[in-house]
Amino acid sequence: MDAATPDHLRPPEPLTPGDLRSIFVGVMLALFLSALDQTIVATAMPTVGRDLGDVQHLPWVVTAYLIASTAATPLYGKFSDMHGRRVTMLIAIGVFLVGSVVCALAPTMLLLVAGRALQGLGGGGLMALSQTIIADLVSPRERGRYQGYFGTVFATSSLLGPLLGGFFAESLHWSLIFWINLPLGALALWLVNARLKKLPVMHRRHRLDGLGALLLVGATMSLMLALSWGGSEHPWTSPPILGLVALSAVLWAGFGRRMGRAPEPLIPLAILRDRVVRTATAAGALAMGTYIGLTIFVPIYYELSLGLTARESGAALIPVMIGVVLGATVSGRTMAVVRHYKRIPLCGLTVSVLALGTVAATAGTLPSWALITLLGLSSVGLGSLLPVATVSVQNAVDPGHLGTATATMNFCRQLGGALLVAAFGALVLGGGSVHGLSPDSFVRGGADLSASFGRLFWAATAGLAGSLAFLVSMEERPLRERRATAPAEDQAAS
Repeated sequence: MDAATPDHLRPPEPLTPGDLRSIFVGVMLALFLSALDQTIVATAMPTVGRDLGDVQHLPWVVTAYLIASTAATPLYGKFSDMHGRRVTMLIAIGVFLVGSVVCALAPTMLLLVAGRALQGLGGGGLMALSQTIIADLVSPRERGRYQGYFGTVFATSSLLGPLLGGFFAESLHWSLIFWINLPLGALALWLVNARLKKLPVMHRRHRLDGLGALLLVGATMSLMLALSWGGSEHPWTSPPILGLVALSAVLWAGFGRRMGRAPEPLIPLAILRDRVVRTATAAGALAMGTYIGLTIFVPIYYELSLGLTARESGAALIPVMIGVVLGATVSGRTMAVVRHYKRIPLCGLTVSVLALGTVAATAGTLPSWALITLLGLSSVGLGSLLPVATVSVQNAVDPGHLGTATATMNFCRQLGGALLVAAFGALVLGGGSVHGLSPDSFVRGGADLSASFGRLFWAATAGLAGSLAFLVSMEERPLRERRATAPAEDQAAS
């Protein structure tokens, strides 16, 4: 091409090692922001409620973010396949930062909840887009070790979030929880904006299925509301909860029918028909849901059963975080050098099931050091699955559907996490509420307490066993040695 060639017809400039580093740091920052804001508000909520004079609606500070981010995730994947990663990432970061400003300036709980929902609409795209952009940059063979870094960022944010939230609320001001997003988000924008222009254009000519999107968002929001309100705002068998579940079922049925009839469905049936996509997504959803459930309820068990303080129970959770990072790192790096990349997570998940099964069978009798060691050991196997599941899905789909497939996988993980957390809560609390939980909430006596959490650990064991079963049935396709490239006609059309 000569100098007269229009810019939009020129092929992308080659990426330098410096460009790759900048993009990688930028997407890691974006991922960190999304993961951090899922946990940072938890320890600051009492202070926020007192300051705004509204404690009753505090749970919505968390719920609004989770519902919005879960519902928006698959939409970002489709949009990025239609319009490219750069513009979609910029929109996601921009919406997230605007939501952060609304939260920081909120004078009432209603505006704070609205700001959190806006944050969630942006945050829902950050995690899926980060993984998709890395998939654009490196081949499936090399991608596993980068997925290990994702596990490190996720675990670090899970650990730092509550600590930062508590520090800001107690020592400074709770609004800093949201103001801190601005410099980090601005840095992420600066790092990825210009350099993402050099990415090959992966999208093809797509149309957004508006009706399918409405059905999916409605089904997700009604189910998430049922899971959030069940056992806390209303009994699980109450008309509001049953009505929301029924509405969700109807909308899910409508969405399934729409996928079969739409000219271009929001989630193409070719993706869902792929056995690797189905099994890897199901394995990842069960594993991630189990991990989220354990990180929520294990600290409660530490406090009630072992008599630890809130700070001590948080510190005792560190081996679980380290285990996930270690498992993801080893598994991800191994994928680049071995042919049978399933073997590491197969062995790891088997050890996880045995470790959690031991905890469940001996609930209330294990010494604290043994309990913490077994839970840490179980998390190593859990972490080993995550990069393999992600890379397997991305390796199985056409490059034109890479964003949709990655976002669908993340959507299923988030929804699976919500489902398992609700199930774990029902098993531990018998349908009661976690809010205001204290030892008096349980029948006095170690046997009753051990039985309640024994059910939790058996359920977690079953979750990882299900994940292992799906992994066993997943086809181990050879990983592509080269990264995906856009078809020439797509690049010209862009």
